[in-house]
Amino acid sequence: MGHIVKTPAGTFRANWRDPSGRQKAKTFRTRKEAAAHLAATETTVSQGTYVDPTAGKTRFGTYAERWLASRSVEATTLAAWTSRLRARLLPQWGSWPVARIDHLAVQEWVTRIGRELSPATVASCHSLLSSILASAVRSRLIAFNPCEGVRLPAQRKRAGGQLPLPLDQVTELLLPSTPEWHRPVVAAAAGAGLRWGECLGLRWGDVDLPDDDDQGATLSVRRVVIEVNGHPADKPYPKTAQSRRTVPMPPFLRAELIRHRGRTNPDATDRVFTNQAGDPMLRSNFRRQVWRPSLVRAGLLGSVRETGPHRFRATWRDKEGTEQSAEFTTHRDAVAHVAVKAAGGLRFHDLRHGYATWLISSGVPVNVVQAVMGHEQASTTLNRYTHTPADFHRLVRGVFAATADDSLTANEGGRSNGDDGEEENAP
Repeated sequence: MGHIVKTPAGTFRANWRDPSGRQKAKTFRTRKEAAAHLAATETTVSQGTYVDPTAGKTRFGTYAERWLASRSVEATTLAAWTSRLRARLLPQWGSWPVARIDHLAVQEWVTRIGRELSPATVASCHSLLSSILASAVRSRLIAFNPCEGVRLPAQRKRAGGQLPLPLDQVTELLLPSTPEWHRPVVAAAAGAGLRWGECLGLRWGDVDLPDDDDQGATLSVRRVVIEVNGHPADKPYPKTAQSRRTVPMPPFLRAELIRHRGRTNPDATDRVFTNQAGDPMLRSNFRRQVWRPSLVRAGLLGSVRETGPHRFRATWRDKEGTEQSAEFTTHRDAVAHVAVKAAGGLRFHDLRHGYATWLISSGVPVNVVQAVMGHEQASTTLNRYTHTPADFHRLVRGVFAATADDSLTANEGGRSNGDDGEEENAP
């Protein structure tokens, strides 16, 4: 039991022992205040929720570094957390004692960074802060998590966002505009729905290419390549257990891989997709040097047209949607300029979205699409990786047109509603 002692200064000191048996004390102006604190403290000790009043003086930066070092997660996750912590959290909270971080301070911070960052980035920063402070609660440094109940910016999809390319535009525009060496990796994302890391993780032993059987060609996803701080590394297993899968190939993907195999003459353990030096590709380099210039050449991002001898006009829209243009002496320079300056544009991962949308729109059962996409839940397939097709009006009208035709055929020679049938006697 704790006790209260009157000090020579006329104040009252509450004394108690914490759960480890150490003596603790705190001074109050009145005996009533000391007694109330002592009662509340003894209750938390008995309930196992006691928090040392001095523990909250630990600086957030110090605790966050310990928390980060204690995590056992994927290298990509650890790298993302480290970057976010140093860029966004420590500049704001690093010197704060964890007990001084209150709900209002967190809400003000979220509102402020929400003016300059996307809602998704704000949510990820808040989530990391909340995880660290939840650990501080479990460590008995603070009594509650001040991140609970904080209102985050709404994450809304933009109206008129990027829709998946129709399959014919992929095969007739995008693939011919992609350099031959990199064309197969684009075909793998569009024709098999593979993620970037899954593409890079493929070995030729994972590719089954029967010489005379379009229907038997498959890709097997067994491993991935991850990129941490600009360095690619093999990971001997894919994202989830369901991501380990075998996917049938469409004819255009099979044809690209057969041509690519002929160019490289590989062993079964060799990587299928590399840069021309034989090393795993860096995603940022591929996007800058291959992907976006290919979109420009395909007419899917800005435009480049010849206006005279050694004269090419590049046209694009900037982030504000304003049309810009410039002239260049070579087609290559014009394409490179649009690739850098144009806002938006199809992402490589959008080919995976398109793959799922094409399958669903063509009547492939959702559970089958889920299997070839490597999803754990069918809801992920439907909510995240499918889009409303551009011609959905025609599809909807087609359903009702077929129903109307069937009804007319069924009623020919028969009775219509109200003709001496049951409908006449209906109440």
